[in-house]
Amino acid sequence: MLENIRLAFHGILSHKLRSLLTMLGIIIGIGSIIAIVSTIQGTNDQLREQLIGSGNNTVKVTLGSGGDAYDMDMGSKPEGIYPVSDSTIRKILALDTVENVTCYTNRVLWDTAVYYIGNGMSTSNISGVDDQYFNTLGYKVKTGRTFLQSDYDIFSKVAVLDQNAADALFKGSNPLGKTIEIYKKPFVVVGIVYEPSSFERDIEDIEDYQLMNDDDSNGQIFIPKATWPVLFQYDEPENVIVKAVSTDDMTKAGQRTAKILNDAITVEQPQVTYQAEDLLGDLKNQQKMQNATNVQLMWIAGISLLVGGIGVMNIMLVSVTERTSEIGLKKAIGARKSSILAQFLTEAAVLTSLGGLLGVVAGVVMSRIINIMTGIPVGINWGAAIIAVLFSMAIGILFGLLPSVQASNLDPIDALRRE
Repeated sequence: MLENIRLAFHGILSHKLRSLLTMLGIIIGIGSIIAIVSTIQGTNDQLREQLIGSGNNTVKVTLGSGGDAYDMDMGSKPEGIYPVSDSTIRKILALDTVENVTCYTNRVLWDTAVYYIGNGMSTSNISGVDDQYFNTLGYKVKTGRTFLQSDYDIFSKVAVLDQNAADALFKGSNPLGKTIEIYKKPFVVVGIVYEPSSFERDIEDIEDYQLMNDDDSNGQIFIPKATWPVLFQYDEPENVIVKAVSTDDMTKAGQRTAKILNDAITVEQPQVTYQAEDLLGDLKNQQKMQNATNVQLMWIAGISLLVGGIGVMNIMLVSVTERTSEIGLKKAIGARKSSILAQFLTEAAVLTSLGGLLGVVAGVVMSRIINIMTGIPVGINWGAAIIAVLFSMAIGILFGLLPSVQASNLDPIDALRRE
């Protein structure tokens, strides 16, 4: 085998230009596949990050009616739904797909309801959170602190801000220890937090802009949920966020949590129920929309490989013709058909494998160029690269089989007679 590989490289190096042109179809085909797979991988990773986040595995389970989120500002407190009880939380934590759980209430504040001296926020998000909220969502403390147990015990009017809210209210000055007004109620700022896993959303149209502004671009304000009734009504229903054990468990964790919460509702056929977001389902739906285009691109790249394989077959037939006398001499001194067959198959496999390796390099380069010129994210899949090289080797064996069989079947006397 090693001798056959040595002879294969000797033949390739003896006809460098011819070998390169023969490999060109394989190089283009493999390079195109690597570039396409890398683009698909990068796009899927970006979709996953935008929909799911950077690995915190959290799922929101919120109150909704008819598929729409229930807005406490637009309606009265829904009947039969109360703050989540400790026993319900224990049931959720007992799920094998759930690592942690937190309960919270949330409102969007309009018309500069939040002030600090002369600075106000035209729109802001305020949440009443429990002691597990920041840990579950992966928030980190930038300055100051989050809430202590004593803040819940004595109903302290304290607040934690994100950086957007701090910038809007304090214009770069230190907010710690200062008092802001929320609906004319004083709250002392005790900390600034941030999400390490947050990312910049790509804004390509008005829907992306609105979605971004519906999240936290106007700033988040957090207060202890024990203090929530100071601003809003008592016994207000809570939403839930569960942290799944793994990303793959997110859908199941959300659905099971929603069932537990709905089972706790005290009225029959409630108009408002808990609904879990299905981020993995949304991701799969978006990926399905891209599949048709991806399959077409892969077929086009496959045609290049087919053309490359035909080129290999052609050049191997030429090689057999050129080396007829050599084959006849080998057979005359006792070489078996299997040895001749193995030699030419090895030469075809080495030729296409080398083309496959060059194709992987070309694919990586093309991926980087695509990323630089168009901004489309790419993710190199080295598993796909290895498979591509093995596939190129298989193409060499497949398309080199006919010339190799032809070479092994030559009659030694007839072969020696040829010039």
